[in-house]
Amino acid sequence: MSSYKNKKILVTGGTGTIGQHLIRRLLQDQPAVIRVFSRDEYKQFEMQQIFNGYKNIRYLIGDIRDVNRLSRAMEDIDYVFHLAAMKQVPACEYNPFEAVQTNIVGTQNVIQAAIQNNISKVLFTSTDKAISPTNTYGATKLTAERLISTAGNQMGSKRTVFTSVRFGNVMGSRGSVIPLFIKQIINDRKITVTNPEMVRYMMTPNQAIELIVKAHSQAMGGEVFVLKMPVIKLGDLAEVLIEEVRKRYKIQESILIETIGIRRGEKNFEELMTDEEKLRVIETEEMFILPSNNKFAERMGQEMDISDHTFERTPIHKETLRKWLLEEQLV
Repeated sequence: MSSYKNKKILVTGGTGTIGQHLIRRLLQDQPAVIRVFSRDEYKQFEMQQIFNGYKNIRYLIGDIRDVNRLSRAMEDIDYVFHLAAMKQVPACEYNPFEAVQTNIVGTQNVIQAAIQNNISKVLFTSTDKAISPTNTYGATKLTAERLISTAGNQMGSKRTVFTSVRFGNVMGSRGSVIPLFIKQIINDRKITVTNPEMVRYMMTPNQAIELIVKAHSQAMGGEVFVLKMPVIKLGDLAEVLIEEVRKRYKIQESILIETIGIRRGEKNFEELMTDEEKLRVIETEEMFILPSNNKFAERMGQEMDISDHTFERTPIHKETLRKWLLEEQLV
């Protein structure tokens, strides 16, 4: 597994939920410096209070739309973790070109700045919504993922390795349904659910970070790493949260589950990869890996046309979901 001791690291979007979890993990290996790059000064202020005991974190205000600022931020950096993005599906639907400028142009700016600064590795966080996208968010993340893979295959004499990880929904992340449901239970005594039968691939923050670290250590250029994520039914999640929040806050009233219908751009069922990708995927115990060329498959000792894989679609049991929520202290 990759060690970050004495390395210089830049994290775009580092003030987000995954960014903060990742930085905690990176700090365990005693890097020389971690530069947190984001455009929200207040979130940086809040983060400084959380990590105020660390002398090797620097906070840089900037936007990934600004390639010159990115290039300055990457001076003398070894590794870049590119987490910054517009992520809210409704916001991207209502402001599609803003999503294009951040998720697509911003990613191309990261690529350009990384090449100019001879960065060793760049890791990009993609999403399962990039598979057969039905919304602007998914379409822009798919394009960004392709930009990263192409950069990873066309480096020539340049040394930068580009790779991607494909996430599902991360439990408890900012904007996820879990904080929203908890707030609704406490304040409104009801939960609004688009469709209780809707299923989502979901992972804990710790699972997401381990995927990032393992993918980063194995990357050779252009691959997409996909964690084997469990499927969660939205109705089950709502019921478990109602039970646990009522217990914790001693709420006596019953909690209503109100079905409001699917929103524009949403799917009832997400996918981890396309049918074409399934024909060439490499499977490990914890991940699916979409190699960009034969070189990666040869190193893994596998053929490129492996198709005997199991793609989980059965929702996990409610008690397993409850255990994860409690272990991650999300409720």
